Amino acid sequence: MTFETDLRRFGPPALEALSLRDSLDYCARLTASHYENFSVVTWLTPREHRPAFRSIYAFCRWSDDLGDEVGDPARSRELLAWWRGELDAMFDGRARHPVMVALRETVEKYAIPREPFHDLIDAFVQDQEVAEYETFDQLLDYCARSADPVGRLVLRVAGAHDEENARLSDKTCTALQLANFWQDVSRDLDIGRLYLPREDRDRFGVREEDLRARRFTPEFASLLRFQVGRTRELFEAGRPLVGRIPPAFAVDVDLFSRGGLAILDRIEARGYDVLTARPSLGKVAKARLLARALFGLAKARWSSGREAHRPEPAEARP
Repeated sequence: MTFETDLRRFGPPALEALSLRDSLDYCARLTASHYENFSVVTWLTPREHRPAFRSIYAFCRWSDDLGDEVGDPARSRELLAWWRGELDAMFDGRARHPVMVALRETVEKYAIPREPFHDLIDAFVQDQEVAEYETFDQLLDYCARSADPVGRLVLRVAGAHDEENARLSDKTCTALQLANFWQDVSRDLDIGRLYLPREDRDRFGVREEDLRARRFTPEFASLLRFQVGRTRELFEAGRPLVGRIPPAFAVDVDLFSRGGLAILDRIEARGYDVLTARPSLGKVAKARLLARALFGLAKARWSSGREAHRPEPAEARP
């Protein structure tokens, strides 16, 4: 399954139609076939919610590929405009694309509004128009559209969307996006993008010609150390979310947070040199993180159970 093949099959003007069952199967295959630091849907994900997460992932995957895999910003903008039209058609009851056919079930079942999906498309359009950022605040504003809506969609499916959970989720999702940026500095340079803010590059004396040449310098190491530190703070700020959502979803959310922190650990272990090789997590490291996430949830449940059954002090009893 390649993006080019799928675009010919399901993109404009062909738009081959699939049944709901086939559309759900297509989203499941798409979700299983793409590399991420961690799988979006795991055996821990509650079975009844897996189709929803797969349809959301498939929407994000198509949006991302329309922005990154076309190779022509003008053509990507055209295709993203078409994709936005397919999204609006789905919300208006006229789902045509297989991802939208599957997503319609999710939107109806969990009462999900349009805004998170439109925000994600806005971010991919922005990628065609903005190649680098002057300030960290501008980068955070981009993350508010490119990453945070995903967490809010997860909260909708989990039945845990409220103002405080959304705030905590935004911290975690922004941190995950930033960790990915620091992991992929070299890859992003290959496609003409630079997410390290200019104000920070200037502050640490990182020269653009060194970056473009992939020259690892002490100045770059200091810059990335600073970025890793502020990203850790965001992960820590979002950690309370794990204890606020239904346990059925807590391990997956905890795993993503631990995975992002592990990527930061790998960056640190390389002395912040992400220019000559990309830090990544192997199967053993992922298994250890999963075990820690499971242990953490079991410990939290045990502690909660003890607290709930702890007898009152004698003086507090009537």
